[in-house]
Parts: sequence; structure tokens; C-alpha cells
Amino acid sequence: MAEDGPNRSGLIHPDDLPNWVPGTVLCESKALGWKDILQRTYLYRGQDVEIPPMDAYMLVQYQRGETPMDRQFDGRWTRSHCGPGHFSLLSRSAFSHWNWTEGLVVSHLYLNDPLMKRVARDIRGTEVDQVVLHDVLQGTDPVVSHIADQLASEAAHQGPAGPLYAEALSIQLAVHLLRNYASFVCRASSRMLGLSQTDLAHLEDFIEANLHEPFSLDDMAALFGMGVWTFNRHLRRSVGQPAHAYVQSRRIDRACRLLKDGRLPLKEIAAACGFADQAHMTRAFRSKLGVTPGQYRKDL
Repeated sequence: MAEDGPNRSGLIHPDDLPNWVPGTVLCESKALGWKDILQRTYLYRGQDVEIPPMDAYMLVQYQRGETPMDRQFDGRWTRSHCGPGHFSLLSRSAFSHWNWTEGLVVSHLYLNDPLMKRVARDIRGTEVDQVVLHDVLQGTDPVVSHIADQLASEAAHQGPAGPLYAEALSIQLAVHLLRNYASFVCRASSRMLGLSQTDLAHLEDFIEANLHEPFSLDDMAALFGMGVWTFNRHLRRSVGQPAHAYVQSRRIDRACRLLKDGRLPLKEIAAACGFADQAHMTRAFRSKLGVTPGQYRKDL
């Protein structure tokens, strides 16, 4: 938890938001090891609140309840009516004033500045100094809603794919927001690199050597000097899967090999393959193969 109040940049951390917007936290991702994105589900009563500039890009997804909504952003007031199917955006380092009258359940997603700049660099092909999200109070977008739903569900149920899946979703969300709801301040252009067959072999070696421990999309992309969006796009083109699914398949493949060997307990196999625990491995097996690891071993 960050200390209450502004950080050295004068911006508050998302952890500090309840100091300005009191509410009940129903669910959050903070303890799940997610990178570059934080999810929290809040129960709010009607309020009139001012929010200091925050060190994150915020997406508010309205899950339950409907209310008239007034917001001041960049010195301008906007009035709308928000409820399920709608979302609001708030750019990093932007002061805002919100007023609503009815109770709401909302999912907040906070994307950090390094993520947004890395993805913006990949999209634009040049370094990006600043990203500014558009003033959206009552947005409707099935892509945004789907990704936000998936992240909220992952936080609530701690699904089998874990932090790598959340990271992939956060990148998809960042790409969509940057393409449709943002403006940029860019530097001079720079070329992006691509994957080769040698790169793919190098990636296989890296995954196999590190499968027993956590690693991120950034770690894989850094092998080739790429941003994560460019890396994921080329990997999907080469192997037909995004990175999180490809790594999950490698974990299951190794587990199958160890199950065929027949000597290790299931708990040790889960650890050797990089699953969080035996239950995590079981969920992954059921999702991909339709059987538990124990059933797979018996059927050999």
C-alpha cells in the first residue's frame, strides 16, 4: 500500500483513492501479482467528490445500479446517465470532480504510465513522451466491456492462467484505448524488429529453461528488443497463439511428460511446470484437456 497523499510527482496512487472517494472494496487484484494494472470493484453510495491528479489511467466500468452523473474534467463539466454497459475514462495526472446521486457497483481498472507508453511506442513506431486519454464519461464499446469483464472476473475468481493472462488482457485494453481514445506526444520514429525462426528457437529455449518460475511478457519481448504488443503480434502470427496461451500450453506439455514418467507427485509436477499450485494445474488441465492430471495419468 502506498503512503497516503501525493507521491514525489504530486500525483496520488490508486491505493489512496478511498481517501477522496469513500466506498466498500468488494474485490481487488492487488495480492495476485499482476503487472502494470490494478483492478478493484467498489460499492459506492451517491457522492460529490473531487479527485486529485492520479498516477494512473483509470477506466470505470459500471456493473450494477444507474445514476445521473456529472463530471468536471479539464475545466469542463459533462452531464450524462451511467449504468451497466457504460464506462468512463480519466487520464493520468488529470484533476476531476464527480457528482452522482444513486448507489453503484463499479469496477476500476488502473493502467500505469510505463505500460501505456510502451504500448503507444509499439503502435506508433516511435518513443512517446505523453499519452492523454479522451474525456469519456458515458462510453459504450463492446471491446472495452469484454476486456474489463474478463479482468474483473479474473480478479474475483483467480482463474487458471494467472498474472500472465491478466498482463495479456491489460495490453489488449491498452492497445484498444490508445487506438480509439487517446492522443500522443511523440519523439522521432524508430523501426521495430520482427521475429525469425532463430528467434523462435531462442524463445523455446528461454521458456523451457524458465518454465518452473514466473516470467512476464516483457521478459520474452526483451529477448528480441521488442515491445510486448509487437512481440505478441508476431508470435501469434508464427504459432497461432498469443503469448499467455503459448506459455500455458508449454506448461501443460511439460506436465504431461512428467505424468507419463510416473514418478513425481502431482504437487511437485505443478511446481516444476510453473503452476501456482496443484489446484492451478488441475484447472488448466480441465480447461485444455478436459481431464484432471490424476485422470490423465490413470488413462496412460
